[in-house]
Amino acid sequence: MSNQLRAVTLTHVRYRRGDQFGHFLAWISLVPVFISLGGFICHFMFRRELQGIFFAIGLLIAQFISDTIKMFVKQARPDTCIMLEMCDSHGWPSSHSNYMFFFATYFTLLTYFKLEILFRKQMCLVVFVVWPLALLTMYSRVYLGYHTVAQVFAGASLGLFLGGAWFWVVYCKIKRRFPAIEESSIGRLLYLKDTSHIPNILEFEYENARAARRHPSYKRSD
Repeated sequence: MSNQLRAVTLTHVRYRRGDQFGHFLAWISLVPVFISLGGFICHFMFRRELQGIFFAIGLLIAQFISDTIKMFVKQARPDTCIMLEMCDSHGWPSSHSNYMFFFATYFTLLTYFKLEILFRKQMCLVVFVVWPLALLTMYSRVYLGYHTVAQVFAGASLGLFLGGAWFWVVYCKIKRRFPAIEESSIGRLLYLKDTSHIPNILEFEYENARAARRHPSYKRSD
């Protein structure tokens, strides 16, 4: 049995001591973790939206495809992997870039087609937050020494393609089955729902929550 130790690399990001910009990019590099754990898990727990659930399924599929390609291509990371203790894993394509560009592509298409709209100016969030984060994440992987430029561009290209392809699958093939999923036994058990037909979901929920507070049938019995 080997006595070599391996690190759990989910939040294990290294940067040069004293490099404040590197420190900033190390946090940027963790954005996929924050989206997965803080975003989609909370989304499922508190909202149960089918659009969000299939969004997350698409990200898992993209991650699986990226890891499978890495396993077959077996392209080494740059020489800095020695310092980062990452030479035992492969670098092409970059999974971080794949994840963020899938996320940005899918989220952009959701917003463009007015599905899962949370507020009126959501496209501003896409342009000024989502895409800059995707680009910064891609850059951070090169700056911190985890990937080469070619590896992050490969991951970004894969994410763009898979994000667009999965959106087409959900929008054109699966979305029509959302009502059936809602009415199924598992849908009723887990309170799964689709609100993508509602123009402004936050306004809708806010108004209905206020209306329910005034309705006697919705009063809680303490």
